[in-house]
Amino acid sequence: MRSLLLLIPIAAVTACAKQPDQIAAAEIGNNEYRGYSCRQLSDAELKYTQGLENLSAQQEAAASGDAFGVFLLGLPLSSMSGGDKETAIAITKGHLQSIDREQQRKRCS
Repeated sequence: MRSLLLLIPIAAVTACAKQPDQIAAAEIGNNEYRGYSCRQLSDAELKYTQGLENLSAQQEAAASGDAFGVFLLGLPLSSMSGGDKETAIAITKGHLQSIDREQQRKRCS
């Protein structure tokens, strides 16, 4: 029983929300933006960059909330309540990488 109680804080710490810069991009693929013009790629890049900024702010708040919750209660409260935006950030970063690859391929300035 005692060993089980010691594992609870360890499990809680591993479930904490990551900082946005620690989240890797998801692979979107090379064909997602293949038919886009340079202007459309630029517009899409702006949209995803702004989205990433908003998601990153939410993720930083979740990471701070988790650190606070783990410190006080031993539970990552933000992650438990749906505040962790890791998946959305990974997908957004993936879109930005895909857009960048297509801009390079088309030699957009």
